[in-house]
Amino acid sequence: MAEIEQENDVRTEGEQTDVGIDNLKVLENIEVKLTVEVGASQLKIRDLLRLNEGSVVELERLAGDPLDILANGVQIARGEVVMVGERFGVRFTEVANPEDTVKKL
Repeated sequence: MAEIEQENDVRTEGEQTDVGIDNLKVLENIEVKLTVEVGASQLKIRDLLRLNEGSVVELERLAGDPLDILANGVQIARGEVVMVGERFGVRFTEVANPEDTVKKL
């Protein structure tokens, strides 16, 4: 009986690929929030309360450094700001390895 079950579970390489593609198709319509992070800074609450119009907060990132691109809070790439007509856009310059990204989830 065990031999029969093992025979039924054997898949060819093509069948395994089809199953993987079907799994990806299920995920294709799930929406994710894409965020571009310019930088970050830590402030004490007293400093935060003193901020007003015209205040400047220094970020830890240097001008010209690539920006972090996050999908649902997980970094998936790095990039740079571009103009798309009258809107801002982001050009991907480095994309994280998908296997590493999945491990972070």
